[in-house]
Amino acid sequence: MRNKIIIVIVFISLLVGLCFLWKKREQALENAAVREVINQYKDADIKAVIIPSTNHTFGYDIYVHSAVLIHQPSRPGLPGNTGFATLEDAMKVANFVIKKIHNNELPPTVTIEELRELEVLKN
Repeated sequence: MRNKIIIVIVFISLLVGLCFLWKKREQALENAAVREVINQYKDADIKAVIIPSTNHTFGYDIYVHSAVLIHQPSRPGLPGNTGFATLEDAMKVANFVIKKIHNNELPPTVTIEELRELEVLKN
């Protein structure tokens, strides 16, 4: 009788262990699928095109696989419709935004502090 009880306990323990491992496997597969979706822009073909803006300034468009994802004619995070003073400043910020998109920082907001770090604000 005692041997039967030990066998039942061992069997139940194995069954619980297998259920636990199966659940862990399912979670790992779900996490892998979520990571794939989250990183959909990691290797995407992303390009910036500098565009003219008001008062002889510049903005940018960001294209993902030839489709416009972002149309930014003005300086992000700042009031008004004026773009960047130079084509180079607009390209600096556009490349910064592309980096954010590749890193899946969506939406790829740009703060005033980041504009200062990029040295595109003159004040």
